[in-house]
Amino acid sequence: MPDTPLIAYAHIRKSFIGVAAVDDVSLAVASGEFLAIVGGSGSGKTTLLRLTSRLIEADSGTITIDGEDIARLDPVGLRRRMGYVFQSGGLFPHMSVAANIGITPSLLGTPAPEIAARVDELLDLVRLDRKQYRDRLPHELSGGQRQRISVARALAARPRIVLMDEPFGALDPLTRDALGDDYRALHRKLGLTTIMITHDMTEALLLADRVAVMRSGRLLSVGTPAELATSDEPYVKQLLQTPRRQTERLKALLPEGGIA
Repeated sequence: MPDTPLIAYAHIRKSFIGVAAVDDVSLAVASGEFLAIVGGSGSGKTTLLRLTSRLIEADSGTITIDGEDIARLDPVGLRRRMGYVFQSGGLFPHMSVAANIGITPSLLGTPAPEIAARVDELLDLVRLDRKQYRDRLPHELSGGQRQRISVARALAARPRIVLMDEPFGALDPLTRDALGDDYRALHRKLGLTTIMITHDMTEALLLADRVAVMRSGRLLSVGTPAELATSDEPYVKQLLQTPRRQTERLKALLPEGGIA
């Protein structure tokens, strides 16, 4: 890890009605890293993501981006420097695909011709035909197409940081797998720094450079898949049991070399 990570959490605490949602979390995220945060409901992972963009404020501790304390930054300006992808897509239902993708550049005052060119560029990036999709409304799209538009919108203002909250969880397995692979390729191609929230350990292991495991507001472990595989933390071992068990069952069920 670099001496000055792009994003750093230092002793972050956040409580709701006296219950700790995030409890003394310290974590560093390198520029260009893909970090997945895994944990069950109530683990604090989504709260940590919302703290990163100041949708909510920490009770104590410090979050820095490029060494700068985000508490000193304008919250709206901070959010416009980041891209967001949510499980539901979060598209504006009354706005076309092109208008949805261009919303942040428009708010930033980007000239209309530049926005139009950026929309076309992003539709190409997320593998959707420009002419076929730019004027459609969200309800005219499949779930996978809506998520591709959500990714395009997140990238429209050329952010360095993308925050993703269960981005592929509502999709069917084939679409989820394809979109996960495509986003990982975009992350690498564009030099993004991505923090992805997921409850799916298999997805985290396959997509992320490192995985952070949270439970009851605490950060239990963080490391590469290989490092987590040697963890002595009981909850981490429990989370790893499912992908390991699935791998063994598939080996037993599928013929050697693939499906006959």
